[in-house]
Amino acid sequence: MPTSSILETALSVSDLERSREFYSRLFSYPVLASDERLCAFDVQGRQVLLLFLKGSDPEGTTMPFGGHIPAHGSSGRSHVGFAIPTETLDEWREHLHHLSITVESEFTWPRGGTSLYFRDPDGHLLELLSPGVWPTY
Repeated sequence: MPTSSILETALSVSDLERSREFYSRLFSYPVLASDERLCAFDVQGRQVLLLFLKGSDPEGTTMPFGGHIPAHGSSGRSHVGFAIPTETLDEWREHLHHLSITVESEFTWPRGGTSLYFRDPDGHLLELLSPGVWPTY
């Protein structure tokens, strides 16, 4: 059976407070949950962006109600793309500039969508994508 969407995306970070601050300033997403090992952001009421402190959960997590979340995480750089409306491209360029975030690459795809690429404090590649990048978007 097909799924209806991707609900969670997780990034492993080396300094949770620094990354929480970066993503808060960048996107202003509300925080759903936060502790010494993770921060969960609400992405438009439809998705969750999780930041996990690297090495903070090597055995997984046993929940107070009896469930167990297996250990997970990644090493190295990851990539996450964020959908934006075409008409906000200039606002996003200005916002990134205001936050002193360097755009590494920007181009328009053959279908007409534009991608802006930049990095978070851990070197994860972030992308802002306007409609027209993929046949589905």
